[in-house]
Amino acid sequence: MADPALTLDVVFDGLPPKTRLMGLDLGTTTIGLALADLGHRIATPLETIRRVKFKKDVEILLAIAGKHGVGGFVIGLPLNMDGSEGPRVQATRAFVRNLTPLTNLKVAYWDERLSTVAVTRTLIEADTSRARRAEVVDKLAAAFILQGALDWLNRQERLRDG
Repeated sequence: MADPALTLDVVFDGLPPKTRLMGLDLGTTTIGLALADLGHRIATPLETIRRVKFKKDVEILLAIAGKHGVGGFVIGLPLNMDGSEGPRVQATRAFVRNLTPLTNLKVAYWDERLSTVAVTRTLIEADTSRARRAEVVDKLAAAFILQGALDWLNRQERLRDG
């Protein structure tokens, strides 16, 4: 089965008016969520879903997306440092293949290499306790992923506009 994810620019160009993008950091036990503003400039950490089973996880995810007027998802793709795909990428692609038949929302991947590392380092530098880091790292990683995608989209827009 072909991967149903689209390129980021295709998802962005197809966004319905006045909708947001939602960033996802897909982990084995949690899903970190972040939300873009309506101008698609700033990503803000939103919340963390504790994973139970796929069907329940997606039910919660889609309810949150509906509540916030989300028009598309940007999901972190956990490539290996050399760009190759390992088991976590396969799990992410499987999640997307199973998600897309359940929603009309479009999905794009964004390379998430080092997102959790960068966020964790920032939290350590801010002298955040280990317990607090564990509580917020996933939604902050989702915001890091989404902000990277938004920055890329905005650079593309400036290049087009000359």
